[in-house]
Amino acid sequence: MTSTGECSYTFEEYEETANWLLERTEHRPKIAIICGSGLGGLADQLAERSVFPYTEIPRFPQSTVEGHDGQLVFGKLNGKSCVCMQGRFHMYEGYSAAKVTYPVRVFRLLGVEILIVTNAAGGLNPTFNVGDIMLIKDHINMPGFAGMNPLCGQNDERFGLRFQCMSNAYDQDLLSLAQKTAQAHGYTAFLQKGVYCMLAGPTYETVAEGRLLQTLGADAVGMSTVPEVVVAHHCGLRILGFSLITNKVVTDYESRKHANHKEVLETTQTRSQDLQELVRSMLAKM
Repeated sequence: MTSTGECSYTFEEYEETANWLLERTEHRPKIAIICGSGLGGLADQLAERSVFPYTEIPRFPQSTVEGHDGQLVFGKLNGKSCVCMQGRFHMYEGYSAAKVTYPVRVFRLLGVEILIVTNAAGGLNPTFNVGDIMLIKDHINMPGFAGMNPLCGQNDERFGLRFQCMSNAYDQDLLSLAQKTAQAHGYTAFLQKGVYCMLAGPTYETVAEGRLLQTLGADAVGMSTVPEVVVAHHCGLRILGFSLITNKVVTDYESRKHANHKEVLETTQTRSQDLQELVRSMLAKM
């Protein structure tokens, strides 16, 4: 299908967006950061900022979810040139997988080499606590099982191979650096490592679904991140992912707890400073 159906885009369309941005900023970022729900404060810490509302950027979708500001911010963090998405896009907003991941290939054409993804997620691992930060070591792409994969359609080898290995999607060296940085800051008490599972949303999980995901080996569950990681890995970016555990998934029929977006945003406020400090300190060592 053509880009008018938002199911695929040409190399030239990605290039046009990238060139539009390059013409309007002097920054040439090597690191891109996608900020999840309530985690956009990291972009506010950039120095020498250039800010572009999504509404102004050619072909960029619009962010419609509370906690997502909807702007692209260029600048320097700990001396490193970065570009931050303050707000991401989701399939539950009505966007195709190609539309959700559109910025990632634009980043690649800007010269980005490392992608850091953050999200708010529900904890499935019973040893996890609300407020924990989970390093993503792997993921389960549930929408992909149903054919909702951002790599569906015609492949352009200028970005990557037709059949992409995903067993090495998350960069082991970056994971190790994140762990060492967390130890240096005394964050080990709330640092975890695990498997992130993506569901399409916007509904939270039923008890039966939560139990199923635990059986599959998922430690946390959310409604984002995986499409961006798939496309980033396809076009050769190194990837590091963080999930902030904002609630515990209900897996007991006797429980009176209910997941809600307000709770998610409240939890990000209590731990987001630690996550921002962790990312900021890591950048100095990259």
